[in-house]
Amino acid sequence: MATIDLKKVYKDQYAARAGQPALVTVPARPFLMIDGEGNPNVSAEYADAVAALYPLAYGIRAAIKKETGDGYTVLPLEGLWWSDDMDAFADNRHDDWKWTMMIGLPEVADAAMAAEVLPEVTRKKGLSAGDRVRFEVYDEGLAAQIMHIGPYAAEALTIAALHEFISAQGMERRGLHHEIYLGDPRKADPAKLKTIIRQPVGT
Repeated sequence: MATIDLKKVYKDQYAARAGQPALVTVPARPFLMIDGEGNPNVSAEYADAVAALYPLAYGIRAAIKKETGDGYTVLPLEGLWWSDDMDAFADNRHDDWKWTMMIGLPEVADAAMAAEVLPEVTRKKGLSAGDRVRFEVYDEGLAAQIMHIGPYAAEALTIAALHEFISAQGMERRGLHHEIYLGDPRKADPAKLKTIIRQPVGT
C-alpha cells in the first residue's frame, strides 16, 4: 500500500516560479468539473460547486484505493474563467464571469467509476450541486504558466507578465484562462497565497 503525491507525479503541471513564465505541455487528463457563472466572492452557486467537488474527489480516491490498494493526495482546486464579453473579465466585472471549477484525478479514474461514485456520494453527503458535477478528460496541450503569490485580486500584473511572455515567444493565446489554487484562502495569509496562472497558447 502506498500514498502517492500526485503533485509530484504531474510535477511540471503543479509547479511554477514567480516572475518566471515558462512553457509547459499539459497532456489530456481526467477531472471532475462543474460549471457556473457569477461573482465567485458572493455567489451561492459558486460556494455550492466547490463544496460538492471536494467530497466527490475524495469519493473517487476511496474507490481507487479499494480497487488498487493505493491512496493518493487529492489535487488542488482549479478554475477555468471567461466571459462572453472578455472586457468584462479583464475589467473584473465579476457578475458577468463564467467559470468551470475542477479537481484533477489520477489516470486510473474513468467515466464508469465516476458514474457509480458521484451519485452515491451526492446522496450520502446531501450535496446540493453534486448532480451537476461531471467526469471529463480535459486536453489543454501547450500552455504558458507562472506563479502568482498574493491575493487573487492582485493578479493583474502577473497575468500581464504572462501575456507579454506569450507574445515574446511569437505565440497567441487560445482557450481559457486557467488558475490552480495551491493555497487555502480560508487558512493562509492572503499575501502568501500561491496560484499558478496558466494560458493555453498556439502559433
